[in-house]
Amino acid sequence: MALRLSPGAITVLERRYLKKDESGRVVETPEEMFRRVAANVAQAESLFGSPGAVKGLEEEFFRVMSSLEFLPNSPTLMNAGRRLQQLAACFVLPVEDSLDSIFTSVKNTALIHQSGGGTGFSFSRLRPSDDIVSSTGGSASGPVSFMRVFNSTTEAIKQGGARRGANMGVLRVDHPDILQFITVKEDPAEFTNFNLSVAVTDPFMKALEEDGEYALVNPRTGRAAGRLRAREVFRVIAECAWKSGEPGLIFIDRIEKANPTPHLGHFEATNPCGEQPLLSYEPCNLGSINVGRMVKENGGWSMDWEKLGSAVALAVRFLDNVIEMSKYPTAEIDAMAKGNRKTGLGVMGFADLLVRLRMRYGSDESNRFAGELMRFISEKAWETSRLLATERGPFPNIRGSVFDAPGALPVRNATVTTIAPTGTLSIIAGCSSGIEPFFSLSYVRQVLNGVQIPEVNPLVAEVSKEEGFYNESLIEHISRGGDIKDRDEVPEHIKDVFVTAYEILPEDHIKMQAAFQKYTDNAVSKTINLPPEATVEEVRQAYMAAWRLGCKGITVYRSGTRAEQVLQCKSPLYC
Repeated sequence: MALRLSPGAITVLERRYLKKDESGRVVETPEEMFRRVAANVAQAESLFGSPGAVKGLEEEFFRVMSSLEFLPNSPTLMNAGRRLQQLAACFVLPVEDSLDSIFTSVKNTALIHQSGGGTGFSFSRLRPSDDIVSSTGGSASGPVSFMRVFNSTTEAIKQGGARRGANMGVLRVDHPDILQFITVKEDPAEFTNFNLSVAVTDPFMKALEEDGEYALVNPRTGRAAGRLRAREVFRVIAECAWKSGEPGLIFIDRIEKANPTPHLGHFEATNPCGEQPLLSYEPCNLGSINVGRMVKENGGWSMDWEKLGSAVALAVRFLDNVIEMSKYPTAEIDAMAKGNRKTGLGVMGFADLLVRLRMRYGSDESNRFAGELMRFISEKAWETSRLLATERGPFPNIRGSVFDAPGALPVRNATVTTIAPTGTLSIIAGCSSGIEPFFSLSYVRQVLNGVQIPEVNPLVAEVSKEEGFYNESLIEHISRGGDIKDRDEVPEHIKDVFVTAYEILPEDHIKMQAAFQKYTDNAVSKTINLPPEATVEEVRQAYMAAWRLGCKGITVYRSGTRAEQVLQCKSPLYC
């Protein structure tokens, strides 16, 4: 089977994923990369007493990756079968209120970024600025000051020799320094290696709804340290997000309610894109199924549920093997990885799938289908995890977990599903990213050190040929940034399914996120795209809708508010 990769995919693979010699020359083909990863991950079968299964599973793993039906997270593609052998995507590190803890985490951050991973931190345990430091009699500098140390460390370390590291910084909404944290990115030069999220609590949301005040708490003493009006804080959050897309929100109490191992600790932070809540020292390895390929043709496209079920079962086994094959940066991380065995299987190519099924993204029909799709994936993933538990044993920390209940069947993994953004993975797979709608039908993608990749959505040609209105003039029109809705030869029902991100109402974006969240163990990466003319009030309403609809977090982005915007559309309307 010949690999069919787009020019953009080849560019990304050559710059980031494929082996290079000492002079920087690429010495590996994409096919050899998939073979390397498949062979390495299949070796785990012998560790579980199934050496005879290694070769057969290697072939299955190779097939599902090289057909671009499933891809694991980037560190697995980069490092499996190579010296680093660090295969996990994301980690959360503790930041306790002491210099020793802070700088231990700084060191571990450097090790993780060097190996291709991303890190999340809660700075909520650090005493506020101007608080007393009893050992010196001086004043504390506060969380934001120490965050700069982590940011500088990231700047100095290139991930796996190929990319800068990524961080998530979280601060609880009841920390005394919360307003400084919320507004820090008003200076675009600040925290360029961080995403920021406010950990919003249930008491804060209650105060917000009642237009009341809520208490700030000094984490050093546990005592009240003043009060703020919730609506005023929320207004500042919305204004800052309107200006720069940050901070996002994570609904920390809602996330904690879904904690499968509360006996081991509480959630305080997530990975850099917000979709993976993790305990301190906990890693997670992710993978995504290209659902745009989970279809069959019979006078039109329809879901191939049998193919999807087989892909899910194989992917869950693959990800469980990854846990065993990975070399983790520290002993604490190794213990948490193998103790909880968390995996995060998600999807990419969802917008492609909707076009093939002739559904409009954001419609009630598409939301219902999203729930049906993710429920199927979740059920099949848990079925496979239970099967693996009978073969290999349950995850070691299952005693005391939510799975430790009378009549409950043992499972191999504490979690099995996550919806990741799949930024570069979707370029490799030649599909739409994560569960996002199409950004545009024609755009320029900024990747890796300023490289620009022009792209035209290949589904335009595919669908126009299927429907009998294909012509070169149409493709040229789209490639120049023209709107498909301007073309008379395109039927109305086709114009409708080729909806793009800014044509979808914010609440419809959020409804889609909520539909996937309902059947996802961890959380869902989803950007709520807003046009340039969107107001602060619309940002506030989007945040409230995410809370009301049951999401675990939310990120908004108003077009044009960041110089380093990853996707640049060719149409002047939203550029």
